[in-house]
Amino acid sequence: MNFTRFLMVVLISFSLFLPVMAADSSDQLNSAGTLYSQSVDLANAGKYAEALEMSDDALAMNVTSLVPLIQANRAGILVMLGRFEEANAAADAVLTVEGNLTNVHSVAWYNKGNALRSLGRLDEAKTAYAKAYDLDPSLVPPDLSSDTVPPTPAKSPLLWFTAPVAVTLVSVIFGLFYRGRK
Repeated sequence: MNFTRFLMVVLISFSLFLPVMAADSSDQLNSAGTLYSQSVDLANAGKYAEALEMSDDALAMNVTSLVPLIQANRAGILVMLGRFEEANAAADAVLTVEGNLTNVHSVAWYNKGNALRSLGRLDEAKTAYAKAYDLDPSLVPPDLSSDTVPPTPAKSPLLWFTAPVAVTLVSVIFGLFYRGRK
């Protein structure tokens, strides 16, 4: 009889607490997903340090189903921050996860290629880009045939000078135009 009562108590406890435990894991999944989405939005806005912080917060929640996606995105953020070794490690963490993660793996390979390219490891970068392209043909590899280091946007030394000159020219032309109309 005691075993029957014990079994009833266990069954009743499970029926009462199982929905609460399920809600907690669902809440954690939603919270991690929200943090991940915010990190993507921040990265798209060019706020990479804040995006990395959100990614790290989402990773800290340790939602197993989201970890590869978060890490793949994190690798791209780290590339943009110039932290190429860390980006490579984040991409590698994704690539060790097995399963039907074709899209996540393709992004991880591409971000790994970006990190390796920035580190000057062009042969490895070409391999990573090729693997990304094999998984997702929309991820076209960059042309690395003439690269020794990744191109950086050129900053013109005359950029500071062009705006005042343009304003002055427009003012002079505008002044001459109105002077001739009177």
